Amino acid sequence: MELNGLRVSRETQERLQHFATLFQKWAKAINLVAPSTLDDLWHRHIADSSQVFQIHPQPTTWVDLGSGGGFPGVITAIFLAELQGGWVHLVESNHKKAAFLRTALRETNARGSVHSIRIEDAYAEIGECGAISARALADLDGLIGYSSPWMLGKENCRGFFHKGRDYLREVNKARGRWEFDLLEHKSAVEQESVILEVSNLRRLV
Repeated sequence: MELNGLRVSRETQERLQHFATLFQKWAKAINLVAPSTLDDLWHRHIADSSQVFQIHPQPTTWVDLGSGGGFPGVITAIFLAELQGGWVHLVESNHKKAAFLRTALRETNARGSVHSIRIEDAYAEIGECGAISARALADLDGLIGYSSPWMLGKENCRGFFHKGRDYLREVNKARGRWEFDLLEHKSAVEQESVILEVSNLRRLV
């Protein structure tokens, strides 16, 4: 099996397939993603989320903010299972979604845990990390604000944020409040979309 042109092991493929089955089952009862995107689960959500690990495929400790239906947090945790290292802390305040996330991690033997708390309270509970991810949560300025307890003054902590075609406007807005290094990874899934890699964060105002 290939995702985004990269080979995926049989074990990871089986975990992803089991996750997809679970997701479809739970999505009938709770709103995990926009209903209009359910029919394109593999391309729109699983392949898209896989890009985060494919960009940064190290056994890192991750914090996934606003994990929702598990994208990209559960997908990253599934890939980490193959490395037998690293961990994903999934932050999701909605208790029904958090219950789904716990089930998905347990049944796929993924490397992660769920924190059913507000993002603002997560740093105190989780502590330091090496990477942060978020998808469909907030604009870049807001994401950097959420991530700042982990990233400010931490040269080795990076943020990986999915963004659509309007990402340059978001970058310009964020640069009014923050100074940071930026890498733009073109999406292999959605034309004109990117994954923004943010590092060396400093506060301007």
